[in-house]
Amino acid sequence: MGKGTHFIGQPMFGQLISLIDKSRVLGFSREKGGERYVKHFDAWQHLVVMLYAVIKRFDSLREVTDSMFPEARKLSHLGIGMMPRRSTLSDANARRPESVFEATYRDLYATYKGELSSDSRKRQVPKWLDRLQIIDSTTITLFSDLLFKGAGRHPKTGRKKGGIKVHANIHANEGVPSDIRFTSAATNDSFMLVPSNYAQGDILAIDRAYIDYAKFEELTKRGVTYVTKMKKSLVYTVESDRMYMSPAGLVEYREQHVTFTKHVKDGDDIVHHARIVTYVDIKKTRARLVSLLTNDMEMDVEDIVAIYRKRWEIELLFKQLKQNFPLRYFYGESANAIKIQIWVTLIANLLLMVIQKRIKRTWSFSGLATMFRIMLMYYVNCYTFFEEPEKDWLAILKTTDPSPPEPTLFD
Repeated sequence: MGKGTHFIGQPMFGQLISLIDKSRVLGFSREKGGERYVKHFDAWQHLVVMLYAVIKRFDSLREVTDSMFPEARKLSHLGIGMMPRRSTLSDANARRPESVFEATYRDLYATYKGELSSDSRKRQVPKWLDRLQIIDSTTITLFSDLLFKGAGRHPKTGRKKGGIKVHANIHANEGVPSDIRFTSAATNDSFMLVPSNYAQGDILAIDRAYIDYAKFEELTKRGVTYVTKMKKSLVYTVESDRMYMSPAGLVEYREQHVTFTKHVKDGDDIVHHARIVTYVDIKKTRARLVSLLTNDMEMDVEDIVAIYRKRWEIELLFKQLKQNFPLRYFYGESANAIKIQIWVTLIANLLLMVIQKRIKRTWSFSGLATMFRIMLMYYVNCYTFFEEPEKDWLAILKTTDPSPPEPTLFD
């Protein structure tokens, strides 16, 4: 029996980690002290083992280490010089700085940014999409506030929910975070909005947690457009107010030019001019009014609404990370170990997104990640397989005689 048309000399896992420059990972580790007092288990082996763990979605260190023994030969060809014990991997997660994995992620993002933003499917996209950035955060529950200050209280026990909050900035046409920050769950989101990080012409889609008049005014002076949802408690002065009707005589949207004033102690008052666009959202189960706030005074209302709706892309990213990788169970109890696992999850997500972009055939991320998890150690060319997964099966069918057997005297 042949090896199949997709056979290749290294497992899928090897093809995936070939996207990472081993020398750069070790260089980052030496710069940040990750190789100090290390004899065998270096940063490259640490990264490869952790990628193996998160892609396979293992829930404990025992599962990780025990599952590696049957794959020992294959893993040795990928740079794993030793089968780490649980204590070895646990110590590495506790001691090697998480900044090593952060630097690796940022380097990979810079390397593959062009591929991630390209779209070979030639879809019709709005002109503003390549300028749109989205900021939001998600909380990864830890059920303990010993490491990270908890937020909220349980209605019955009165206990706070501990957790680490992941703050992310993404470019809407890339789908992976361009910037990441970790804080406790109790930290307010607004610190992530830094006007100096954006250039003239950029567009930001943000939610209500980021409303800050001083930062909005600075964004305006820098030529950066923001679109966010209104808070009911905002106080402002209306400069102009217009209603726009549909041909059927129904209100389509309302446009208000407003001024916000914030009094500052021992300083000049902050005065910010903006536009409120109110429209009827009929995509929900029932129609409701939605008010959006922006500093762009000329853009079409349809574009303002579309920009804010595009903010859902970052929610889909958080959902993608939580559904396809193990972020309910952690391989260590220290803050450093938790952050390492999240960084490695982000690295795995980015690498799979690069593979997805390189394949012409349409695959959902969940389907691609599932097939990678199943076939991680198979000697199969991931690119040819994902282009034509049924090719081997069709070849087998061609070799099978489809004609019915000849009748015999006993029939």
